[in-house]
Amino acid sequence: MDARPKVIYLPDTMVNWPWPRTINSHFEDVKAEVDVLVRDITPSPEFQASYIKCEIVVHRSANETVTKEIADIILDVLHNPQKIRPEGECIISEKELLGRFWVHVIQFASMSSQRHFLATFANSWCNTMFIDIYEMGMDLPDEVFYHPIIRDLIKCISDLSSIDNDMISYNKERAAGNEDHNLISVIMLELGLDISGAIAWAAHYHAGVQKRFIDSLSKVPSWGPFVDVLVNEYLDGLKNWPRANYSWSYENQRYFFIEKLEIQQTRLVPLLPRLEHAML
Repeated sequence: MDARPKVIYLPDTMVNWPWPRTINSHFEDVKAEVDVLVRDITPSPEFQASYIKCEIVVHRSANETVTKEIADIILDVLHNPQKIRPEGECIISEKELLGRFWVHVIQFASMSSQRHFLATFANSWCNTMFIDIYEMGMDLPDEVFYHPIIRDLIKCISDLSSIDNDMISYNKERAAGNEDHNLISVIMLELGLDISGAIAWAAHYHAGVQKRFIDSLSKVPSWGPFVDVLVNEYLDGLKNWPRANYSWSYENQRYFFIEKLEIQQTRLVPLLPRLEHAML
C-alpha cells in the first residue's frame, strides 16, 4: 500500500517576515520593455509560452561537459557583451537575453557593482547573483560588500530564497523526475524523512535563518554618513528579496496553475503523479 501523502502541506514560511509585499513603481514600464525584448529575440510561440510561465530555461539534464560549456559561454557573454557570437553556439535565446541585459546594465551600473556581480556570477549561483542587482545603482566600497556581517546577511537571504523555492517547486520537480537537485530530496535522504517531515524540517530551518538575519541587522557597522545611506538602501533591497521571491513563486504559472489563490489560503497542494518520459 502506498503510504505517501496525497497532498503536500506548504507552511507559510514568510508569515512573520517583517517586510510586506510591495510592487516596484517602475514594474509595468520595465515589463513592457522586457516583453518586447523577448519577442524580438525569439518569436516562436513555444518560447513565448514558456516566458509567460517563467519556464524559459533549466539545463538540469546536461552532463558535466555540457554544463561547463554553457557556464563558459555565459561568462564570456558577460565579460564581452559586444562580441559577435559564433554560429551554432548553444543556448541561443538565453545567451541573447543575458547579453542584452548586460549591455543595458553597464550603461548605468557603477564599476564596483559590475565587478561584484561578475565575481558572484563566476563563483556562486543564481540567488546570490540576483541579490547583487540591488547594488547596481550604487557604488559600495569593497570593504562594505565583503564585510563579514554583510556577507552573512546576503547568505541568509540567499538561503531563505533557496529553501522557499525548493519547498514550492518540489512537487512539480518530483513529478518530472527532476527532484535530485531539490533540497527536500536531500533532507529526505540524509535524515530519513518523508516529504511532509522534510518540508517541516526545512521550514524550521528557514525560521532560524530569518532570526539570524534580523539579529544581524543590528550588528552592521557604520562606514560614515555618506556610505551608510548606500548601505541602508542595499539592506532594504535584501529585506525585500525573500518576500518578492516568495510572492512571485505563488503568483506566476511556473509552479501552480489555476489553484494559486486556493493554495495560498489552504497551504495544501495535491501530490502530482510521476510522469514518464516528460519534463515539466
